[in-house]
Amino acid sequence: MHKPFYKQIESYYDGDAEDFDNRYWKNAVLQRIRQDFREEVKRYEFSKILEIGYGTGIDLVHFGTTHPDVKVVGIDISEGMQKTAIKRIQNKELKNVTALKGKVEDMDELFSGEQFDMIYVFFGALNTVEDLDETARILYRFTSGNGILALSFVNKYYIGGVLTEMLKLRFRAAFSRLRPEWGGYSPTRYLPSRCYSSRQIKKAFNGFRLIKIKGYSIIHPAWYHHGLNRILKRFHPILWRADQVLNKTVFCRFGEYALYIFKKPDNVSQ
Repeated sequence: MHKPFYKQIESYYDGDAEDFDNRYWKNAVLQRIRQDFREEVKRYEFSKILEIGYGTGIDLVHFGTTHPDVKVVGIDISEGMQKTAIKRIQNKELKNVTALKGKVEDMDELFSGEQFDMIYVFFGALNTVEDLDETARILYRFTSGNGILALSFVNKYYIGGVLTEMLKLRFRAAFSRLRPEWGGYSPTRYLPSRCYSSRQIKKAFNGFRLIKIKGYSIIHPAWYHHGLNRILKRFHPILWRADQVLNKTVFCRFGEYALYIFKKPDNVSQ
């Protein structure tokens, strides 16, 4: 059932694994967003943490280093990403970190009987699951009572992106996230994925209590607007602060990304 869709996802990220780190370390906007995601996770206490879609293992190593007494586990669909992540973990000699290959639907096989008090997703890995409602039900089972989900999504309604593409007269690109299937960021490689509205996300995870929504690149240009970010470099601190102000409004849901913090009721374990 899952094979054709997930085979496309796996192939995409296998092809992305070799050059991913090189591109990432040249992108200051991505680095700043990632660090902010991390700080949101660190607001909570946890003893067992799971990352879904760990990529090259940057955050597995980060949390394995900052939280040496915590069990850090990750799953990723890409074998290419897994190989890179394992090498990174071994280079740091982290015994508390494990990088596994798999998708959300494999969690019953990978983690039978286990639960996590923190599950996080950075940079929209859940935009590439086949069924978000089923994913939410699976994550519910694997989250301990009082456990936290910190889930980032690529937004369906990204106002800044629509306006930017319309100014370029690229109307198809401007509304690409509204289609039933979005092709991802790359202009040359197709990534089958889906963008969700805030309403869809909250409905899927309605078994959890929503604590917080935080938007990114509401005013600040998105990470992939390389030319615009170079031009506006001196204004980045101001634009970043403007996003923080807008996060106190409904506009937090209309940036390029949104981070949702959910909490599982403490009287429910399964």
